[in-house]
Amino acid sequence: MLSNEEKKRYSKQTILPEVGLPGQELLKAAKVLVVGAGGLGCPVLQYLAAAGVGIIGIADGDEVDISNLQRQVLYTTADVGKGKAATAAGKLSALNPNVQCDIYPFFIDNDNALDVIGGYDIVVDGSDNFATRYLVNDACVILGKPMVSGAIYKFEGQVSVFNYKVGPTYRCLFPEAPGLGESPNCAEIGVVATLPGIVGSIQANEVIKIITGIGEVLSGRLLMVDTLTMSNHTFHFTLNPINRNITALQTTTEQQCEMLLKEVSYNEFQAMQLNVKSLQLVDVREQEEHEIFNIGGINVPLSRLDADLALLDPSVLTIVYCASGVRGKRSVQLLLQNGFTQVLNLQGGVNGLFT
Repeated sequence: MLSNEEKKRYSKQTILPEVGLPGQELLKAAKVLVVGAGGLGCPVLQYLAAAGVGIIGIADGDEVDISNLQRQVLYTTADVGKGKAATAAGKLSALNPNVQCDIYPFFIDNDNALDVIGGYDIVVDGSDNFATRYLVNDACVILGKPMVSGAIYKFEGQVSVFNYKVGPTYRCLFPEAPGLGESPNCAEIGVVATLPGIVGSIQANEVIKIITGIGEVLSGRLLMVDTLTMSNHTFHFTLNPINRNITALQTTTEQQCEMLLKEVSYNEFQAMQLNVKSLQLVDVREQEEHEIFNIGGINVPLSRLDADLALLDPSVLTIVYCASGVRGKRSVQLLLQNGFTQVLNLQGGVNGLFT
């Protein structure tokens, strides 16, 4: 039942005949997991909380970076360096204290996907890599959960709903993931600030439709949005029954790179500086962070790392560091994918030096 305060808060929504008080009560009873609290996750989280979804799970192991603020408008400059999941939860609680936020301050992987996703009715995929998209899709197929998916590229975005009422899955539209380096992310090719807000809002709208049972859900349809021409196109696709026969989660090439990840403590790093003849140290934080404080080395931000690989020597031991270790891990994966064989991440980043 809705309280008097909730009835007033959601009055502009419940006055819609398609929603009404019964629809608002369905929203209050719903449990939605948002995978990724970045460009897409921010508007999804904001609108789901504002709309009155009762329980919202936030899964993201990343921290707020100054380069995020151009499009991830849930955060402010004061949040730089803080964990996204906990920070986002605090913002949502301030927006709507009636909403319960469950925090998962880690990345979804093969070990935790089924356990985390199993506790929710709907999953929103706001991730920025194919490994996570396929993993979340497969977990949703196994558990019978609908997945609201979004993706962005420069000025274009796409939205679809997979595994809805035994409908097509992500693999029905994209049977195989692209090879390593074949599909750059927004850190490498850029994205206009407004695009994640547009696409994320559409994702949140699909979630509301699924919960309340109104409208026509984007199942079996892929909506393409071009913000340069403000044109929309919808493509239809059908279920391939073989893609529903998933009984176990697979390991992708990107996840294999994660398994190869090795970390080094600051003490071990200092010993290496004295004993290793050829070693290159790389700060993958943004230039502003490097100028405030650094432990030496060349500054090649993760956002430019792929384009500036020529600045580094792939034949020598490379140690990368960031603020907390998260961007360092991503940098190690990128370097391993590009022929570097001896790459280590500074455990805990520079923040770990002060704890």
